[in-house]
Amino acid sequence: MFGADGILYLLGGAVIAALIAFFKGRSIGAASVQRKHDRERLEARSEADKIDQAVAGMTDEEVLKEQAKWSRPKR
Repeated sequence: MFGADGILYLLGGAVIAALIAFFKGRSIGAASVQRKHDRERLEARSEADKIDQAVAGMTDEEVLKEQAKWSRPKR
């Protein structure tokens, strides 16, 4: 029906279509991971900004007292 040339063209087209689908999927997956990392980075930055703002209004003694809660005691 197709002949030898037709079958080769069909197989070649199928291989090309599979490669395009594969690389498109990788591209979409990479973009998804990048968005996730960006979102996590933004959340961490927001938390750090909140802490910076809270510390900016404290005296040195208050800052040291607050840090003591999170630090290991000196030996």
